[in-house]
This record gives sequence, structure tokens and C-alpha cells, in this order.
Amino acid sequence: MTRSINPHLLGWGAAAALLGLPFVAGAPWSPADYVFAAVMLGVAGGAIELGHRAATGLAYRGGTVVAVAAAFLLVWINAAVGFFGSEDNDINAVFGLVLLVAIGGTLLARLRAAGVAKAMAAAAATQLTIGLTGLAAGWADPGATGIRLTLLGTAFFCVLWLASAALFARAARQSAQSRTASPSI
Repeated sequence: MTRSINPHLLGWGAAAALLGLPFVAGAPWSPADYVFAAVMLGVAGGAIELGHRAATGLAYRGGTVVAVAAAFLLVWINAAVGFFGSEDNDINAVFGLVLLVAIGGTLLARLRAAGVAKAMAAAAATQLTIGLTGLAAGWADPGATGIRLTLLGTAFFCVLWLASAALFARAARQSAQSRTASPSI
């Protein structure tokens, strides 16, 4: 009898291992840092669980994982070092709009793949708008390095949001094909 690994247990175990990694590595984290990381990992894990329950296939699950990773990294990077300047720069709060678009659009779509694909594309557009506005307004670190980092960071997140959108769009097409291919009774 072969025994399969429970993917939920594997995912939560990986989250716990990630939380323990800074401790083992001797990172200079405060207890508040560990609480913040635990909350972030818990929210990310819960979002992935929700997406997997709503999933109609691998494309939907993949889109969920990529979107959650993008949201997680956006919050983590802003909290750790900041996207525009340092983490203490209040202007970094503007990236909450990207999360609002992604989460709000997903909820408005009622987790339906076609609507979630549009929400992720809108999140990419919001990310791009904020990045370019930040450059034009002088929010990025001064000099060529600041401009390069802002452009690379903006491109990185746009690619993540658009990859998620593409996966959800694929899930929507697959769902539509399966509905038309199945006989009605």
C-alpha cells in the first residue's frame, strides 16, 4: 500500500520551517519580527488553502500560488527595506492599492477564474502605474541605482501579477471547455 503525502500538511510544514529558518540562521530578529512573519505566513497559507478549495484545476491553483507569492513579497519587501527609499518612507503605503485591487477584484469575481484573471491584470496595471508615478514624482532613491531598482522591482511584480492573470485565464478557458464538452442530462 503506497502512502501519499498530504499536500496541506506539507505546505504548513514548509511555512513552519520558513519561520524557523531565521532563528536557526541566527538572524537578529526581535519577537515582533517573528510574530509579523508568522502572521504573514499564516495569511498566505490561508489564502492558498482558499484558492485550492475554489480550484477547478492546476491552472487555478498555480494562479493562486503566484498571486499569493506576489502579495506576500510586496508586503515583505516594503516592510523589510521599502520599495521607495527605506521601509520608514510612508509613501510605500501606496502599494496597499495593488493589494486592494487584487483582493477586492478577486472577491468581486467570487473567486471565478475569468474575473480573478481580470483582477490580477488590474493589479499589474496598478503596480505599473505606481512604479512609474513614483519615478516621475521622485519617490525612488536618487541616482541611476534608484531608478534601476524601481524599474526592476516594478517589472518583477508586474510579471508575477500577469503570470497569475494568465494562469487564471487558462483556468477559465479550461472550465468553459469542460462545461461545453460534458453532456447535459
